[in-house]
Amino acid sequence: MKIATLSLTAALAVFAAAGTEAGAEAATVKLFCGATDYDLCSSAAEAWAKQSGNAVSINKMPASWDDAVPLYQQMLAAKSTDVDVLVIDVIWMGMLKNHLLDLGTLVPKEEVAAHFPTTIDAATIDGQLLALPWYMDTGLIFYRKDLLEKYGKAVPKTWAELTETAKAVQDGERKAGDADMWGFVWQGKSYEGLTCDAIEWVASTGGGTIIDAKGDVTIDNPKAAQALALAHGWIDTISPQGVLGYDEESSRAVFESGKAVFLRNWPYVWGTSQAAGGALVGKVGVAALPVGAAGEKSSGCLGPAYLGVSKYSENKEAAVSLIRYMTGAADQKRRAIQGAYNPTVSALYEDPEVLAKLPFLKDTQAAFADSIARPSAATGASYNRVSQAFSKSVHAVLTGDEQPDAAVAALAKELDRLRQRAKW
Repeated sequence: MKIATLSLTAALAVFAAAGTEAGAEAATVKLFCGATDYDLCSSAAEAWAKQSGNAVSINKMPASWDDAVPLYQQMLAAKSTDVDVLVIDVIWMGMLKNHLLDLGTLVPKEEVAAHFPTTIDAATIDGQLLALPWYMDTGLIFYRKDLLEKYGKAVPKTWAELTETAKAVQDGERKAGDADMWGFVWQGKSYEGLTCDAIEWVASTGGGTIIDAKGDVTIDNPKAAQALALAHGWIDTISPQGVLGYDEESSRAVFESGKAVFLRNWPYVWGTSQAAGGALVGKVGVAALPVGAAGEKSSGCLGPAYLGVSKYSENKEAAVSLIRYMTGAADQKRRAIQGAYNPTVSALYEDPEVLAKLPFLKDTQAAFADSIARPSAATGASYNRVSQAFSKSVHAVLTGDEQPDAAVAALAKELDRLRQRAKW
């Protein structure tokens, strides 16, 4: 049973039953922790409670973050005081902006400045800082170090170079007897993952971010069409036909089975690919995504998680204190070392203890700093429809059902109509 199908009262009862509450103290801050990092999250909250003399009541989010959105919307629409601190995906920021406390005057400027500017920019809407960055995600390229060395190839800096290198190594391995080797795997299924991949191709080619910060539709341009045309050319040449149905896990499985030279995915793949006993231990390198055109930046899709405070909290001061603790450098360092979570505090990318656990961070700091945000802040509650329209259009180009120029033109018209209706 999905939590999203429950009434607000029943949903809160389910979460409260799973929660743990420290004893009554000066204030009891009620927060959500994610299912996958529950232990790290709850231990941080409990450490803060012990240090501050307050208490915490911790509820576990649904395993699928998509199921958390309806719950949040129910609670916030009802101005519920049953939650103080929310875990927030970057793409929810525009959707929840009217319900989150402005932290701009409540958090010291030096603490805010310690985070990557891209993460702060993505959490700032209409001049209000709506949440603090907690951990970082961005698209990266994983590659077979051993195979690039074998064929005397450098790590590609452009998508054109990646295309050429992937084909050369793929063909060499097939000639040597590995008929199932592919050059490049990624997320080609029509879903949010394809939105992330495609916005990386487009932005790094100078084609913008679908919709700009002012809310204007910008996708209908030659550079965007060029980026999609390049990706279409990968199908059945360096990427299998099956990539059109791949998500993060299915593409990772191909790479970690030794059947791909390059993989676009999120930083968690470092940990899975280097797990003890794996086939690729010591054979994987990580780099910032290539660029599509000279002078452009590597544009990995920005995917950080945040902590925000509900406007309806009865414990605002304590809740802000808690999120400052949980997003601060000390606890981000602990999460990096104990759980391999990528910090948003830039100084930690030079910390020897963090680099010992996550050595790839030293070479990918620029990738995190140059991440590109999806247009969720500008489009607010309409973001999901924008993303679905974009991924559907891109998928049609990849399958050959639409030509790139026609696809971006039709998409722009569709998004303009949506903008007029939604008035973002």
